[in-house]
Amino acid sequence: MNATGTRALAEFVAELRYHDIPAHVIEGTKDLMVDWVGSALAGKGARPVLALEQFAAEMGPRDGPSELLPNGGSTSPLFAALVNGAASHVAEQDDVHNAAVFHPGTVVFPAVLAVAQAEGASGRDLLVASIAGYEVGIRVGEFLGRSHYKVFHTTGTAGTLAAAAAVARLFGLDADATQHALGSAGTQAAGLWEFLRDAADSKQLHTAKAAADGLLAAYLARAGVTGARRILEGAQGLAAGTSTDADPSRLTDGLGTRWATVETSYKLHASCRHTHPAADALLSLMEQERLSHDQIARVTARVHQGAIDVLGQVTEPTSVHQAKFSMGTVLGLIAVHGSASLDDFEHALDDARVSAFRDRVRMVLDDEVDSAYPRRWLGRVDVETTDGRVLRGRVDVPKGDPGNSLSRSELAEKAVRLARFGGAATEAEVRGAIDRIQRLDSTERVQRIVR
Repeated sequence: MNATGTRALAEFVAELRYHDIPAHVIEGTKDLMVDWVGSALAGKGARPVLALEQFAAEMGPRDGPSELLPNGGSTSPLFAALVNGAASHVAEQDDVHNAAVFHPGTVVFPAVLAVAQAEGASGRDLLVASIAGYEVGIRVGEFLGRSHYKVFHTTGTAGTLAAAAAVARLFGLDADATQHALGSAGTQAAGLWEFLRDAADSKQLHTAKAAADGLLAAYLARAGVTGARRILEGAQGLAAGTSTDADPSRLTDGLGTRWATVETSYKLHASCRHTHPAADALLSLMEQERLSHDQIARVTARVHQGAIDVLGQVTEPTSVHQAKFSMGTVLGLIAVHGSASLDDFEHALDDARVSAFRDRVRMVLDDEVDSAYPRRWLGRVDVETTDGRVLRGRVDVPKGDPGNSLSRSELAEKAVRLARFGGAATEAEVRGAIDRIQRLDSTERVQRIVR
């Protein structure tokens, strides 16, 4: 491709076809969708999800072609994307691309599923569109860089363009119209980390709006509405306003040959991904040394700067969701219970043992860990025991990353657990949804996934 920046992405999306995509990428996308469905079901009953469901009902319609995963209802594509986008970002179990520091599934699948159901698209169309969204969103996240993530929630910003790219591909828009869709998406892109200081619900609003606004941008482009042609790299574009280290080469890196979709990681622990490397390192060390939580006097988590920027704002969590951004709480759950699951977090704030352990945890910047980030998320912990020993734990590939991923059976069990937690679907319904997703490439018309 000779084009650069926004145009190159638009051409890639417009030209992408099913036969261009390797089989392992198609299969990997099905697995990512299974993982997303589980997360969306787990969001049932959460305050921001209920509020958005009520908003959708008030704005109408109360029924429509697109499925509402948390409550089993249906509505328009716009409101389905809004609700499902919020629901899938509640449990902190949705996928993440390390190098982009971006959660693609929670913005791409809500938009593309809602539109596929409304348009009567095929399963192949849905899969190709989803991959287009992942490939674009990941590259935009990488392009915006570490300075962007310090203030902006990349899933809210890059996610708006990812959703727009996915729906544009589903519509079959040409490169010009797709470029306009990206322009309209980029001018709406938003999401600030300030909510963490207050334990506010904005994180779910970010993903809801990214999915819905990206969808809106593609619909407007289909209707002829134009958008900025250089929304990403332009002199007054997204990078100019939100980044000091943007790298335009990341936008076109390996388009059509490097499939960033299958670089995406799955989450084992129900917490912010920045806590996972240290959690895995501590768990491994405790198992190796046969330590119990009360034998540990202090833990130093050696982390990258991004972890300090995000997690450092949470010292005494006041809500379950905020606890998922507390390194001390996560490591306390690992130490006391051997896991940091959804059920574990429900009792984290009331568990005196976890709270006491939390106060014995600190984070420090580690040069090795920081230089590897965001390409690799290394786990390093120093543990001082009550009998005076100093032990060091390390994990180079946290569970869920490519190379140490979750198997298809592990993903299925995770989806069942998530649905059970939310009470949004029975195991039989989840197993049925998984079967429908695995058969998407032979599905002529996408209908309801879960029920």
